[in-house]
Amino acid sequence: MNTGTAGEDASTIAVDQDGGVRWLRLHRPDARNGVNESMRAELSAALADADRDRGVRAIVLTGSGPDFCVGADLTASNGTPPQQPLDFRAPMLPYQDLFRQLWELETPVVSAVRGRVAGIGWLLALLADLVVASDSAKWTHVFTRRGMVPHAGDPFFLPRILPFHVLNEIALLGDTITSADLHRWGAVNRLVPDGAVDATAAELAGRLAAGPTLSLGQARRLYRRSLVSDMTTAFAEEAAASAMLSATSDRAEGVAALLEGRRPTFTGH
Repeated sequence: MNTGTAGEDASTIAVDQDGGVRWLRLHRPDARNGVNESMRAELSAALADADRDRGVRAIVLTGSGPDFCVGADLTASNGTPPQQPLDFRAPMLPYQDLFRQLWELETPVVSAVRGRVAGIGWLLALLADLVVASDSAKWTHVFTRRGMVPHAGDPFFLPRILPFHVLNEIALLGDTITSADLHRWGAVNRLVPDGAVDATAAELAGRLAAGPTLSLGQARRLYRRSLVSDMTTAFAEEAAASAMLSATSDRAEGVAALLEGRRPTFTGH
């Protein structure tokens, strides 16, 4: 495993490469991986770099230390809102852009979640394609607890992930939720003991990295696009993706392996 950093100052994001899997770790353990402006910017840059790098065929997003992410770090402003309510719009835009970026990546993402998850930590965890969560993790949707409305893209994304009345209970009552609850509701793929989180995420990411990278990226894109588009658009995008993939080496290998009765060996091209 090779270790590197994202950007010139990667104090808030630790980057590791293990074969075709890029590990991105939120790295502010003393702040329970609360997201400040530096972390937001560095994570966005790290995601963009991973998505451009043809050697990266899967991403694991996790946290350093005992917690995944407790949401936005309000300590810089001491939690004090600006004088004019409309000033809230500007701080929201960069976070909305971050979650749009995570939603629209073509590289498959696995999240590895343990400890505490709060606020925008929910989106960092649940916008992954596959979610591995510790059975001891605690999830708190803190916005209404703080007198806020859900924001940073939360009202757009979470209704596409969680059942409607379940989401209402989470958001309006603000009770702490367990990973077992989210697993029962279909939002967590693997519910495992705390000590098995990284190994399980690595196994899933390894399987993704050994797959037909372009096909997986297009499948990811098509499913997510279908949640915000009409049938005609979805059908046209499906046809375009199929045409593009028909010229790839992995498509030829997949067909050859089928005809020859063997397992395919994909190269990501």
